[in-house]
Amino acid sequence: MGVPTIGCHCDVCVSKDPRDNRLRPSILIRIGGHRVLIDTTPDFRQQALRSSLERLDAILFTHAHADHIMGLDDVRPFNFRQKTSIPVYGSPATIEMIQSCFRYVFESDRAQSSIPRLSVHTFDGDAFELFGLEFLPIPVFHGKTPIHGFRFGRAAYLTDHSHIPEESLEKLGGLDVLFLDALRHTPHPTHSTVQRSLEYVERLAPKRAFFTHICHDLPHGLTEERLPPHVRLAYDGLEIEVALG
Repeated sequence: MGVPTIGCHCDVCVSKDPRDNRLRPSILIRIGGHRVLIDTTPDFRQQALRSSLERLDAILFTHAHADHIMGLDDVRPFNFRQKTSIPVYGSPATIEMIQSCFRYVFESDRAQSSIPRLSVHTFDGDAFELFGLEFLPIPVFHGKTPIHGFRFGRAAYLTDHSHIPEESLEKLGGLDVLFLDALRHTPHPTHSTVQRSLEYVERLAPKRAFFTHICHDLPHGLTEERLPPHVRLAYDGLEIEVALG
């Protein structure tokens, strides 16, 4: 829901620490002159303006929940500027849901106004290449719902997971950077806890780990004081360099 949460006056929602002001989670990957986005959150326009994003070359979707797709219409300025469609990638189930939510984009032959111009690609679990970088879909479970994270180079981004299957864990070795869901300390039916994600970090042994999709139960500064030095909370505007191979 983002932080501050609507109508809430808890210590985190009224915090003066800018790291406690959190839009919905998404990441932008810079590959040379190309830009690849994972998820178009409802805050995408604000995120793009804040980061001075001037081009967008591809979009990957982890799943089709509202907090990960509802900014899709705001890619239109990139269509205007780049004069081309933008490729979008997702599992068949994710693409089907996006096409249902945005029917005017995919089914309109005679749109009376501008609409996003998108070229659709589905993946079945095999790796695919974008701009010289291989992206490997990583199956995880969001409660009972199968969704995907992605490994790219020596980094991986997994959000909205309550369980990572063994076969997926085996694909996450040798990482420099690992992003994991860690919603809060108390259990949740569809998200990981801080403790559960720390156990994944211990198992996978990345050089650095960042917890994301964190709610207003976790004050940034206090939570980080209790984490190992190589595990941090992600925050809006975080920028890191990642080896490609």
